[in-house]
Amino acid sequence: MTFSEIQKDLKAKKYKPVYFLHGTESYFIDAISSYIEKNVLSEGEKAFNQTVLYGKETEFKQVVDAARRYPMMASHQVVILKEAQEMKTLKDLIKYIEKPLDTTILVICHKHKKFDSRTKFGKAIKSKALVFESKKLYDNQLPDWIVGYLKDKKFNIEPPATAMMAEYLGTDLSKVVNELDKLTINLPPKTTITAQHIQENIGISKDYNVFELQKALGQRQVSKANRIVQYFVDNPKKGPLVMMVGALYNYYSKIYTLHFLKNSSEQDILTQLKLRSSYFLKEYKLTARYYNRLQTEQVLSLLKEYDLKSKGVNFNNVHQFEGELKKELVWKILNV
Repeated sequence: MTFSEIQKDLKAKKYKPVYFLHGTESYFIDAISSYIEKNVLSEGEKAFNQTVLYGKETEFKQVVDAARRYPMMASHQVVILKEAQEMKTLKDLIKYIEKPLDTTILVICHKHKKFDSRTKFGKAIKSKALVFESKKLYDNQLPDWIVGYLKDKKFNIEPPATAMMAEYLGTDLSKVVNELDKLTINLPPKTTITAQHIQENIGISKDYNVFELQKALGQRQVSKANRIVQYFVDNPKKGPLVMMVGALYNYYSKIYTLHFLKNSSEQDILTQLKLRSSYFLKEYKLTARYYNRLQTEQVLSLLKEYDLKSKGVNFNNVHQFEGELKKELVWKILNV
């Protein structure tokens, strides 16, 4: 089942005896287990019918004993095992997993890595439990996810604002959700979120960010590019070199691909570049006019060189010279 399908069933009070939540993205695991913890039982029912255990300090017998109890004056009892990846005797839960109680909701949260379903315990889980693998989003999936999250909360967001959020916050969904919730708390419902809203409520500058830098470089706007990179020099945490290089490499990689798609349809180009709409395609096409294929190759070569420097490869004291490296890189891109 997908995250959305599980959410829908939980809200409809359709429960499973065992939930096994595993994978590299903590956000979805936390969201499911938190919903069950907060909503399945009333406050009065929780005192006798809800147990939360932690893998590092728990043996399988404690989990089994808790799970085999019958609910007191409630339809269900809830047992949540958090940080299950740290539980040494996790596999010994297999006998309970094979014959769970219908009146117990056992939630096993196994974070930070995918569980091996080829083991005996893994096969039992797959056969008897609702298994959900929580995967990290790819960079190109994040903008759509942001749009969807806000839509569920009755908000819209403009494409440039979405790009800003995605570029600066990365794919750590717990961090992304924290910042999105700041916006929704401070803005009226049904607001269309703009870059200005993000600057006022989150602190990401609508004028001085990587998204604006790549546009300035892409259109060879020398003064604007220099102003932005100077802002990054003066505010190192706002635009670290490694993030700046990564964002620009992703941008110019798309420009390079675009040079090979001149005879393709717009929909094919959007698919190949993994773009959500033609809104962004216009900018990429404009940049392709300023950088021919050879020049784009030169920019990509530069970015590979500075990526290594940003990570200290054949370059000492990166932090001491990071500001100079940023300015040097921008100058070289503008002059290919």
